[in-house]
Amino acid sequence: MKIALVQMNSVIGDFAGNVGKIVELSRKALVSAGPGREPGLVVFPELAVCGYPPMDLLDQRTFVEANLSALRALQKALPPETAVSVGYVDKNRSGSGRTLVNAFSVIWGGKIVFTQAKTLLPTYDVFDEARYFEPASVRKVFTPSGGRIGFAICEDFWWEAPPSLSFTYEVDPVKDLLDSSIDVLIVPSASPFVAGKIKTRLGLARGSTGQGRIPVLYCNAVGANDSLVFDGRSFAMRPDGSVAGICGWGEEILFFDTANFEAESLAVEAPDTGSPRPAALDIDEPVEELHRAIVVGISDYMRKSGFSKACLGLSGGIDSALVAILAAEAIGPGNIVCLTMPSRFSSEGSVNDSIELCGRAGIRLERLSIEALFKAYLDLLAVPFAGRPFDLAEENLQARIRGSLLMAWSNKFNTLLLTTGNKSEMAAGYCTLYGDMCGAIAPIGDLYKTEVYALARHLNALAEKRGAKAPIPDPILNKAPSAELRLGQKDQDSLPEYETLDAILKQYIEENRTSVEIVSLGFDPCVVTDVLNMTAKAEYKRRQAAPVIKVSKRAFGVGRRLPLARHIHETEV
Repeated sequence: MKIALVQMNSVIGDFAGNVGKIVELSRKALVSAGPGREPGLVVFPELAVCGYPPMDLLDQRTFVEANLSALRALQKALPPETAVSVGYVDKNRSGSGRTLVNAFSVIWGGKIVFTQAKTLLPTYDVFDEARYFEPASVRKVFTPSGGRIGFAICEDFWWEAPPSLSFTYEVDPVKDLLDSSIDVLIVPSASPFVAGKIKTRLGLARGSTGQGRIPVLYCNAVGANDSLVFDGRSFAMRPDGSVAGICGWGEEILFFDTANFEAESLAVEAPDTGSPRPAALDIDEPVEELHRAIVVGISDYMRKSGFSKACLGLSGGIDSALVAILAAEAIGPGNIVCLTMPSRFSSEGSVNDSIELCGRAGIRLERLSIEALFKAYLDLLAVPFAGRPFDLAEENLQARIRGSLLMAWSNKFNTLLLTTGNKSEMAAGYCTLYGDMCGAIAPIGDLYKTEVYALARHLNALAEKRGAKAPIPDPILNKAPSAELRLGQKDQDSLPEYETLDAILKQYIEENRTSVEIVSLGFDPCVVTDVLNMTAKAEYKRRQAAPVIKVSKRAFGVGRRLPLARHIHETEV
């Protein structure tokens, strides 16, 4: 039997658009295979009909009904000669429990011939599926003439490796399917990107092939929705654990033949990340993965939100420089405007570096001095602030003036404002509410400062390999980081060295280690206490921050939910 895995970029709630794309890609799978080689089964990702994750749209009756109407439209519009399987939201017809299920059905000849609901409903990190869905009580087998096929919907495949220590699953859907003597395991998925996650998926698949000596076909979504990026990387694994074929990051079709275990792919739409598409099994490039994920995240967030142009503040520092270059890749340099907004504390080099960066990238740069506005604020506050030293209040005034100007530009020209803060600053609270935190999306908000530098150098190296000029000038890479809100200010006046800060933050945020455990790794106890205190006290800022493009296993936002008003117990020994 020939099976086609179609990794598709759905738009949440765009039922007509998603149906049209499913029909188009199904026909493309049939035609491109050639006469006599047409697939007997075409597979789409989890919840491809409505898009993932629909979240509280599932509480809207009209959303669920439109999703089911889309399924009926597919019955009429799909090519009748082959079976097509799609994910969607169905009603729970058991009479008890949650009213909905995360369903996956096979449509063949205009009829629904098989349906399997998802069993394991993740409730960790960014997931909250148990809030909406009732789990399946049975695992069924699809039995076309080509063999016995089992469907393990996304988390059903992750039984052995749930990325949380707070629970274990009682049911192993893959074991149940293997016990039913399936010939092929298919995993329709909407699995968000995390750096290095493809290795985990391949490892789980090898575990399944080792148990069942059957091929495993993994069909993942692509694109981005809000903070989540879906990297595709759909693959076909032979019974011996070798990979027959693997897709890239764009919309693509992977054909697999269960007779000879061979695979071939057809690119439909691939994102342009300024670098060549990696070889099928070239999965050991963590910095390049981050590059691709952020470019896809920016592009899809803007497109799906109805924006074609963006703006951002350019300070002359590494963070805003990196965001500008990534945005230029995502939507084209002609669709971006950068604003440099110097004050009395801005160095000449910062302005000149911004000019050089925009010149290299072909980005429009506007200069708006904030000195007159800053002086007006200082004059207005001179009496109530009399006798008090220049401090954080005056520093943050400058950031908030810049934030107001950026929002004004965004409003006037209908451009999406990108905020440029990194994860280290957001963690430590080294950012200004209603100032530099203004924006609709934070492209590098899940990159630590050390990762920002690594990615910037990677982009320069990619350009130089192509024979082009490095996009980020050396002075930006080499200067000491500074907010330039007072004379001689440097980031390290307020923060530990970024190598130390980032290492502590990773242990605290991503590994959930206590201060005692972190100190035991060799860090200074006073520094650890300071970092954890700063991070806890800045929670109120992050609650009001722009959504970040998630690239780590624990990003700020919906995947990390902490109370605002609390005692900071983490620093107690």
